[in-house]
Amino acid sequence: MNAISIASGSKGNAYCLSSGRTSVLIDCGLALRELAKRCRQAGVDLGSICAVLVTHAHSDHVKGLKTFLSSYDVPVYANMLTAEAIAGGDDAIPGEAFMCFEDGQQFAVGDFLVEPFSTPHDTADPVGYFVRCGDETYFHGTDIGTPLESIGRRLAEADVAVLESNHDPLMLDMSGRTRCLIERIRGPRGHLSNGQACELVRRYASPRLKRLALAHLSRDCNTPDLAMRAMRGTLEEISRTDIVLSVLSQDEAVVL
Repeated sequence: MNAISIASGSKGNAYCLSSGRTSVLIDCGLALRELAKRCRQAGVDLGSICAVLVTHAHSDHVKGLKTFLSSYDVPVYANMLTAEAIAGGDDAIPGEAFMCFEDGQQFAVGDFLVEPFSTPHDTADPVGYFVRCGDETYFHGTDIGTPLESIGRRLAEADVAVLESNHDPLMLDMSGRTRCLIERIRGPRGHLSNGQACELVRRYASPRLKRLALAHLSRDCNTPDLAMRAMRGTLEEISRTDIVLSVLSQDEAVVL
């Protein structure tokens, strides 16, 4: 299973899993032309995508979905509240495009067995995804306000993980943002700080974890170097310097 970050950040999010025969898109926050360009760079054929899995209805995760569906007739998997939020949004998508699931309900799509799990974020019923393909497992957790044990249990089963490491608390405080926005970001339904991401890995990284990618970094309130140094320190503490660590980019596709 190849895991690919097409874009990861506040301007747009899209990720892809490919078995070599079929692929699924996790979120679709890029314009179709940019999505196609980055998929070509990563060696992904858009025609191999058999479904889109949506984490939640915020625009940076779904703003390219309507245009994508106009060219590629594939189902969109989301829970009911997320589907309703997207269908009622500015770029309304017909309800019949959605295949709705319940959180925790496993379903098969292409070569993948997918399990959505609940995450705490300030929108209607957001989820992350735990995916199996053959003997390999993938954890996808972004837009997480609190490092919950239930999320950690999914991380503990992963061979490959994409985990939010959104902000550095000091940079967030010095960002010039309103106090209300700062409290929203650092609140229990906001985003994980570098330290909170490290806490999840410290507590739940299992011997099977081989590749870890830090995702959804804020351009204003974090840097790749800060996120990387914090996580490298954690991996040294738990004697897991064997894990291949990377930081995902807003501007280019990254094959994990």
